[in-house]
Amino acid sequence: MTSSRLAVLPIATACAVGFALAAPATAATGAEAGAATLAAEEGGLRPALLAAGSAGGFDLSEDGAEAGEAQPAPQQQGQQQGPGQGPMPTGMQGMKPVFDKNWVTLGLGVGMVPSYAGSDDYIAFPLPLIVGRLGGVGLSPNGPGITLNLLSQRAVPGQPSGTSFQFGPAFRIRNDRQARISDDVVEAAGKLDIAAEVGANAGVNIPRVFNRFDSLTVGAQVRWDVLGAHSGMLVEPNVAYTTPIGRATVINLQAGLQFVDDDFADYYYTVSPEQSAASGLPQFQADGGLNSAGLTAIVNYDLSGNSLDGGFSIYGVAGYSRLFGDGEDTPYTSIRGSADQFIGGLGVGYTF
Repeated sequence: MTSSRLAVLPIATACAVGFALAAPATAATGAEAGAATLAAEEGGLRPALLAAGSAGGFDLSEDGAEAGEAQPAPQQQGQQQGPGQGPMPTGMQGMKPVFDKNWVTLGLGVGMVPSYAGSDDYIAFPLPLIVGRLGGVGLSPNGPGITLNLLSQRAVPGQPSGTSFQFGPAFRIRNDRQARISDDVVEAAGKLDIAAEVGANAGVNIPRVFNRFDSLTVGAQVRWDVLGAHSGMLVEPNVAYTTPIGRATVINLQAGLQFVDDDFADYYYTVSPEQSAASGLPQFQADGGLNSAGLTAIVNYDLSGNSLDGGFSIYGVAGYSRLFGDGEDTPYTSIRGSADQFIGGLGVGYTF
């Protein structure tokens, strides 16, 4: 695919094209996208932008098959076709796609994201993108971070393939309320430290659900902060569906949840006596649980008109997530912000 899959929602592995799209506030997922990489820093959508080789977008491979092989002979007239058995799209038969053993998509864009998890103020945020497959390892954006798929398979778009599994390390930077806090009251409560979350991502990818190029991915990610900022744990289950719409356009849809422990909730949502005195907000003690749920859509348009030949493309992401539990009830959200979180952005990528 000529671009990148968010973000899910941090909520989950998900693809803003790597949007995966790195957003500092809620939303991620992701899948979630790519990802370019738009990620919601707070727990919302994680853009996983169409991580084809690692997330399954066009990762439709077949044991022993080489990219560029002749397509299987069409079915005999009268023979029924099941899901995913339709003919190749016009103009794609017999072509050699760019998505072979090794490929990379690099991109850069800009998006609008909440200034912190739970904010109703929005700021512009850069959306860098890196996604692909190198040396048999799939790369996909993970908010401001990366996820590796050690079980990535060679991509042979349009040819038969079976269910495959994904597993590998996951890394993400969380800078929520560390800088660019638009609300003066929230800023008066004090800035927070940057967290570095390390863990693992696992999932299963089912190709050819409705056509020969689509795929459904169900997975989960677990991460722990290793810098001692929130010192907590997050669990992010998610589901993503990727399919082409015509020759030039690919869409990735992601949905995910985010669960956090008491340490995470206490760090980001508690209003301590000192923070209350500095900001004027009422004191609040936060506990963990379901933190957010969200949806993300990532669309990639190939400027050559063919989504399999690489080159330049334009990607866009739009997402919505909602905070729950103490993420919704904290004064930072309930008094100064909103539990409803939105993200959106555009970028340009190049695949080779």
